[in-house]
Amino acid sequence: MKKIYILGVLASLLIVLFTGCYDLDRFPQDKLSSSTFWNTEDQAEQSINACYVAMRQTQTFSQLFGMDCVSDIGFGYDSQGYLSISNGTFTSTSNYASDRWKQSYEGVFRTNNAIRNVTEMEISEESKNQIIGQAKFLRGLFYFFLMQHFGGVPLYDETTDYNKDYMELLKPRNTEEETRAFILKDLSDAISSLPVKWAQTDYGRATKGAAYALRGKVYLYNKQYDLAAKDFEEIVLDPGKKGYGYELYPDYADLFTQKGHRSNEMIFSIQTYFQVGYNLGMPYAHYMGSNACIGTSWNNVMPSVGLVDSYECKDGRPFNWNDFIPGYNENTEIREQTLKATLTEDLTSVKTYPKYYKELLAMYEQRDPRMKETIILPYTYYQGYVGGKNKLCEFVFATGVNTVNGFIVINRYKNNYLYLYRKFVPEGDMGISGLSRDNIPIDFPLIRYADVLLMLAECYNEQGQLDDAVKYINKVRQRPSVNMPEINSGSVWLEARTKDAVFNRIMHERAVEFPAEGLRYYDIRRWEVAKKIMNGDVADALGNHIYYTKFEDKDYLWPIPGSEIDKNPKLIQNPGWQ
Repeated sequence: MKKIYILGVLASLLIVLFTGCYDLDRFPQDKLSSSTFWNTEDQAEQSINACYVAMRQTQTFSQLFGMDCVSDIGFGYDSQGYLSISNGTFTSTSNYASDRWKQSYEGVFRTNNAIRNVTEMEISEESKNQIIGQAKFLRGLFYFFLMQHFGGVPLYDETTDYNKDYMELLKPRNTEEETRAFILKDLSDAISSLPVKWAQTDYGRATKGAAYALRGKVYLYNKQYDLAAKDFEEIVLDPGKKGYGYELYPDYADLFTQKGHRSNEMIFSIQTYFQVGYNLGMPYAHYMGSNACIGTSWNNVMPSVGLVDSYECKDGRPFNWNDFIPGYNENTEIREQTLKATLTEDLTSVKTYPKYYKELLAMYEQRDPRMKETIILPYTYYQGYVGGKNKLCEFVFATGVNTVNGFIVINRYKNNYLYLYRKFVPEGDMGISGLSRDNIPIDFPLIRYADVLLMLAECYNEQGQLDDAVKYINKVRQRPSVNMPEINSGSVWLEARTKDAVFNRIMHERAVEFPAEGLRYYDIRRWEVAKKIMNGDVADALGNHIYYTKFEDKDYLWPIPGSEIDKNPKLIQNPGWQ
């Protein structure tokens, strides 16, 4: 098999074979059709590559990083920042719901077609089993994504013939229990069929370890902690000595660049590839970047002030502004003297830095290193791309900044003072001619080893194995470039000796380890804390009100799209959305 990111180009040209919208029995003899396509091993491989391509749609996983905006660690505006979900104006007619439903089912339909047709092909049994195993992994992934949002959904498998049944796909919703059982069966089948590792030429395809990790996650989300722990232990402890080889990458910052994005920490990621004219990268620069970023970007997706303030001090103490700049918490003037600069009249340089500028920079050095590696902080530098050249730019909080001139400029939402992401955002042009803001070749992790370690810690904590839980939290904290002090290592502020205390540590560690990876929204919903923490005032770094978040009981599930109910009256709407 060839690399996914190369065959993705060809696969995207073959989408017609997987949509079911066309009569494939009528064809010119020189064109591909359902009668001429399913014959060779290469064509079988192309069919599974088209399934991987479905992950790249906007409302499957291409902009999943933006979902953090609907949680306590993110801030967003416009559609890419999911603002209407955050502020409670989201409805069953919103594109979020309809697009996530349609695009996820597009992935399901492609996997079904691959399984249905490859099963009947005269190719080697090894290739057939591996292709079907990948398709079942991906079908499980798409159905799990649907279930996370909508609960139980209609289940269509490979017995569905889209060429004949496309206009009759009118099943009622299966229950959440039935949907989960279907997903678990797919992932169990995938575990039986997939290899532990692929050859380097096939890097990025679903593996046995990825299937175990995803199945464990499905169990975890259903609070089946014993079964989830067993799956996570398979790839952490490797009791059968299969040689999974997963490990934490030593440098947190490089993990989200081309240096580390294909390290042994990545269990399953969206693969990227740069070639002018093809959208095979990720739109990090467009939606997470600034005016100093390549392509003059929008920064719709930003870290929240709460996230920045949640990073601990280097000794593990909870951060408090007043410990570094007395009066900051209570006094607006002191906050401005800490964060706001004034510029020269021509906006080409800083006229006066904030009064507490030195104290601010010193404070950064006393924080969890992941803060500086994740976020561009005021008066730190970023390698931008300005005027067609790489240029080192300073992020300045100042009134009247309307041009780059060596500064990082944000498109301020209502002229507020907000932070920016460094994580995933490209430095300069990455040394790539023709790089575009929508096509950044840095892989996006859907499951990485640190996630598995913290999910395993959660399972242990829920089962009363507190020492084991703390052990795996500490592994993540002790990544060489992070080197945060271990929990229960002596200082009173590092104590966590009860189930609730350890759970709070897991909540914190997941918040600071996974920003911009789209996990937080799903965490706070499954923990059933979203209603508590997502009803309140969203403010900028100076304390200025921006908007209110709103989360009600009904928001634990999304509405079934109204357009889908119009087409299929058998679909029953979720509670509270009628």
